[in-house]
Amino acid sequence: MTETRPWPEEIRLAKDKRTLSVRFKTGEAFDYPAEYLRVASPSAEVQGHSPDQRQTVPGKKNVEIMKIEPVGRYAVRLTFTDLHNTGIFSWDYLYELGTEYETRWAGYLAELAEKGLSRELKPR
Repeated sequence: MTETRPWPEEIRLAKDKRTLSVRFKTGEAFDYPAEYLRVASPSAEVQGHSPDQRQTVPGKKNVEIMKIEPVGRYAVRLTFTDLHNTGIFSWDYLYELGTEYETRWAGYLAELAEKGLSRELKPR
């Protein structure tokens, strides 16, 4: 039986902590901006408990990844500089985020514009 689910071979955080690179055994590799991972977090805080509860998260342009922790053999938990750390990124979800990056990112930017929100952090 061959493995059909994506499985990472390498996970690397860039020195500037703004890009997470994942290479899968399929040969595919994706570079994920920290901002993209933060706004697409699989946490209930972002995704809600149903599609109509999903949140558009503004102001994360300069967020970085502070910590990567393994969760069993199936995922990682990321801690971001805004202290968000409740999303568990499974290998399947990371693969999906990589293959759908262009569509998802364009959708996020459109949602921000539609709601009058910005990628920039609002000054206090």
